[in-house]
Amino acid sequence: MINKKPFGTIIAMILIAFTVIQVSCNKRAPSDLTKEVIIPRPVSVTASGDYFSIDEGTGIYVQGDTEEEKNIGQFMADILEPATGLSLEVTLTIEPPKSGNIVFKVSTDNKYGNEGYELTITEDQLTLIANNPAGLFRGVQTIRQLLPAKIEMKEKQEGPWEIPTGTITDQPSYEYRGAMLDVARHFFSVDEVKQYIDLLAFYKINALHLHLSDDQGWRIEIKTWPKLTEIGGSLEVGGGKGGFYTQDQYSEIVKYAQERYIIIVPEIDMPGHTNAALASYAELNCNGKATKLYTGTEVGFSTLCVRKDITYKFVDDVMRELSAITPGPYLHIGGDESHVTKKDDYIFFVEKVQDIVQAHGKLSMGWDEISLSRLKPNTVAQYWSNAENAGRAVKQGAKLLMSPAKQAYVDMQYDSTTTLGLHWAGYVEVDSAYIWDPATMVPGIGKENILGVEAALWTETITNLDELEYMVFPRLPGIAEVGWTPAELRSWDEYKVRLGKHGERMKAMDINFYQSKLVQWSSSTTK
Repeated sequence: MINKKPFGTIIAMILIAFTVIQVSCNKRAPSDLTKEVIIPRPVSVTASGDYFSIDEGTGIYVQGDTEEEKNIGQFMADILEPATGLSLEVTLTIEPPKSGNIVFKVSTDNKYGNEGYELTITEDQLTLIANNPAGLFRGVQTIRQLLPAKIEMKEKQEGPWEIPTGTITDQPSYEYRGAMLDVARHFFSVDEVKQYIDLLAFYKINALHLHLSDDQGWRIEIKTWPKLTEIGGSLEVGGGKGGFYTQDQYSEIVKYAQERYIIIVPEIDMPGHTNAALASYAELNCNGKATKLYTGTEVGFSTLCVRKDITYKFVDDVMRELSAITPGPYLHIGGDESHVTKKDDYIFFVEKVQDIVQAHGKLSMGWDEISLSRLKPNTVAQYWSNAENAGRAVKQGAKLLMSPAKQAYVDMQYDSTTTLGLHWAGYVEVDSAYIWDPATMVPGIGKENILGVEAALWTETITNLDELEYMVFPRLPGIAEVGWTPAELRSWDEYKVRLGKHGERMKAMDINFYQSKLVQWSSSTTK
């Protein structure tokens, strides 16, 4: 028996089927927050499968009582505006805002530490909670990375601007996560340093160590010793025009960094690496004769005359003026490669200089050789090459800042084919900069002995910001993750996939980065 349906019923069934198919085709796939590319990798991520959208109706509500917290909200609004075309209003409030908005809160329960945060994203609201403004700022960097890479572009882009829903709880593994920039071998302008600071902030770096003096140049105005910049700051490696920062310009850099929760650590390298000072003032030399300016790249040939009283008048004046314009806790006293300084003189010098730094209310930081001397409490030794020096510092109760040259010196060539950089410490490919654990690097030295990590860029061969970016990226993001993410959550095999996808974001940020063959970059990165 044939079942005959009325023609109208058949048409209705076809329309229903078409509607179901159309709805199925238009339905978005569930989001997965755990698959998002975030560097450094957060401590904990859970997903809930939906999306939060930023559009013309979205506002940023800061539930706090200070302009500092509101300024972080404004920082985020300013970051989002160029690509989205949206001018998100930032409101300081004590009242819970209506749904559809971004909310920043400062909590008082100390759950997240100084720089930690919790990001809760629902379809209706994005909420960022931290104990301190610094934590809010770190969380903003995560929010940026949850948006499409084109959010970093300076021209208006097509939306939608959606963020996967879920929860991220995060805080750093190490207190100090730094980058060192040598402005002595080749000078970098205030604007170039600011651009670098912005890139550091994006990866949750919280310290910029400026190498302000060396044999080739003196880069910071010292008002009581004006010839340091007049003479010592006049040249750079290769004989080009040097430069220096006035104290007002240095303060401008400090303020810019502070607004991004980054401290400036100024370094005056002593008693070696001092030819620029010795050429500026004859009395700092044991023979009373000024040296000639030096524009080469050899090291270890210069030394202050460490038994003359004038040397300590010089050091005291420099440290006094620097401490007055440096709100951060550290003054870096150098101490490396002082090959022509007698050992007894070197020890005598480092101990006196620590006293001077302390007298000006600061803590001393120095390269690992300073452990040959008696270290004052809270002095930090920066490990770069000698495990014995590192061990000696720890036995004296000092904390270590980890900058092992074979992993964290980002002026080393990537391989034998890259033209920029040096290779005295070996070649440092992207994997070498990532596959190391500060807490297991030196036998007998554990995490409890370590203040943090620092990527170091010496600039013998680096002359401009474009070259700087090529050497720093993508090694810096990996070193930033070493400092932020617990070792048990880090894996090169997982990270290199994330880094390959992250290349699209670095491209959107107009970063000139090295496209390592060890990483499978996304197709949009290599176009």
